[in-house]
Amino acid sequence: MKHYIEITLLPNPGINLFSLWSKVFQQIHLGLVEMQNDQGRVPIGLAFPEYVTGEKYSVLGGKLRLLAKDEATLSRFNASQWLSRLTDYVHCTSIRPVPKKITGYAIYRREQLKANKERLARRYAKRHNVDSDTALRCYNSMAHQTVTTPFIRLKSLSSDKAFCLLIKKNVVTEPSGTAFSTYGLSAVSTVPEF
Repeated sequence: MKHYIEITLLPNPGINLFSLWSKVFQQIHLGLVEMQNDQGRVPIGLAFPEYVTGEKYSVLGGKLRLLAKDEATLSRFNASQWLSRLTDYVHCTSIRPVPKKITGYAIYRREQLKANKERLARRYAKRHNVDSDTALRCYNSMAHQTVTTPFIRLKSLSSDKAFCLLIKKNVVTEPSGTAFSTYGLSAVSTVPEF
């Protein structure tokens, strides 16, 4: 990853940061969908330079970086076009080279939780050979883990249902891969941190 664009979400009393993330990310996702290859992979990765991990919760911050191996890929993406409806709420830099001095590498991946309690209760019933009502009561009485991973609330364009895109950051020492999902995330490809 040699070039990047940085998008800053601007504070605005008319819209909170969570709603703004939803709008910005939806547009970025749509642009990345247009760039995907036959395998559904995209040559642009995302980084969240203000990502902070906490004990009780974590936050994405107010900045987003789009990174690619060359300037032409970011030019073809045309972030300004995808964010044209949001010019009052975001600042988008021109394409810049990644600094020579980086602090390391990170993998930003999608984290999916097993959150559908009915589905989990059915699974519990099958595994423990109990009826579904008993399984649901058992599931409801179990202590559930608190989610500390930051997320962006999105709306599926195919099913029209809202969902939370949980984004997990893993710091790594070596760069790897250059293929990302249409969310700009990957379980194996890294982006430089600076």
